[in-house]
Amino acid sequence: AKPDAQGRSPGPPGPGHGRPRPGLFLPRRVPARLEAAVAPAQARILAAAAVEGASRRPGPPSAGPAGTSRAWPRAMSGGAPFEVPSTQKAVCVDQGTSLGPESMALEDGQPLPSPAPGEVLIKVAYAGVNRPDVMQRKGLYPAPPGHSQTLGLEVSGTVVALGEGAGRRHSVGDKVCALLNGGGYAEFATAAEGSCMSIPKGLTLKEAASLPETYCTVWSNIFDGAGLKKGETILVHGGSSGIGTTCIQLSKAFGCTVFTTAGSDARRQACLDLGADMAINYREKDFAEEIRARLGKGKGVDVVLDMIGGEYVDKNLQILGKGGRHVSIAFMTGSKVKIDMMPVLVRGISITGSTLRPRSNEAKAAICRSLEKEVWPLFEKGVLKPVVAETLSLKESSVAHVLMEHGKIFGKVLLTVDDSM
Repeated sequence: AKPDAQGRSPGPPGPGHGRPRPGLFLPRRVPARLEAAVAPAQARILAAAAVEGASRRPGPPSAGPAGTSRAWPRAMSGGAPFEVPSTQKAVCVDQGTSLGPESMALEDGQPLPSPAPGEVLIKVAYAGVNRPDVMQRKGLYPAPPGHSQTLGLEVSGTVVALGEGAGRRHSVGDKVCALLNGGGYAEFATAAEGSCMSIPKGLTLKEAASLPETYCTVWSNIFDGAGLKKGETILVHGGSSGIGTTCIQLSKAFGCTVFTTAGSDARRQACLDLGADMAINYREKDFAEEIRARLGKGKGVDVVLDMIGGEYVDKNLQILGKGGRHVSIAFMTGSKVKIDMMPVLVRGISITGSTLRPRSNEAKAAICRSLEKEVWPLFEKGVLKPVVAETLSLKESSVAHVLMEHGKIFGKVLLTVDDSM
């Protein structure tokens, strides 16, 4: 599909474009502990690269000769124009493949997005990798209409241009981290100005790139939505994930007791080290039984954050106390569940959930302002810390997805786009 004037595609590209080339994805460095996870993907990548007739995705006809630049209005303070390339490198997904990690390719000559009214253009330093990116790659979580089809929901970097009406909060040259509707796996990305946040004092651009998606998700669902407050108890599933490590830290910072689950003793211990009061290896023990034994007869947790779904939902309801709140943000084992509704009636339990991406720019801006006011100072004081598991290059995005799907990491995975800022 052809991009519009702002570089946004109305839908995914057709089959046959952007096939991977030999060696494109193979990482220069893979930690020894991750070799077993990455090796199968590398084999698939090499097999896909050997497909006869492999070709690169062409750049847009209107992009102009490679290396040309264009000046943006109000693109540099003091009135001097700031020139940016007419095209960029971006990660593309070959829609004609099985949509596995090997379907991803870093391609040159891709359209550069133009900031719409109220948006800013960011030169990306780092991009965060999140599970919704994996779902989008598989065709299960499409980008909102009118927004970039390129993967990537969060970045850090430098503002290099302003759309019409932008500039009330940020100026060209500002370092920001931002929540996106898409487009993060690229050299440049656009974001609503309201979804851009300052870099917490003391943090690097690399660390800041790990914050927007998970902190906005946890804050909006757990603190705004479920109303978690000091003195309450929360169960966080997937404690070693980006969401999990964020929720553990935030909940402890605001005076709550935190129980969590993890898939190995090593990750269980890492959750305890991060501040969790109790961490359960769900492969070895029943989390519901362990929590009942810890709390005592007739008592339950106040909030459950669940991204597992499936049979977990009914077990979650069984251990929620009076007035408990069940929050679903994903369904890794299935969204169709069988539950006993009696605890909901007897104990006044509420069941809710939401995703971040479809929310309005105004709603996302409100979340971002709350984070800057309530949470960013906690980074400055050292109460909170970013948890980054791995950092790979942009061309290693396929390996990043393998790590996400493999699940044996603790914290966030980032992609380096330009570490010179």
